[in-house]
Amino acid sequence: MDVRIGIADSPQIIEVDMDDEVDRAELQTLVQDVLSGSTPVLTLEDRRGKELSVPAGRVAWIELGSSVEERRIGFGA
Repeated sequence: MDVRIGIADSPQIIEVDMDDEVDRAELQTLVQDVLSGSTPVLTLEDRRGKELSVPAGRVAWIELGSSVEERRIGFGA
């Protein structure tokens, strides 16, 4: 599953390639908790075991994607 995180007051986007076995419902609950302010730090683990922690106050937005989606490369439609 692909997760993209926008950082407040910064043009940077953090991209995390998570394991396909991640429970989407649990991840959505975590995202809602972070965005509502009830969880102070967003911590995710990528498919290689690397952990990423972002203070909730710096998170502008979070996009949950899927590794199952077809990824288009190039100029073809």
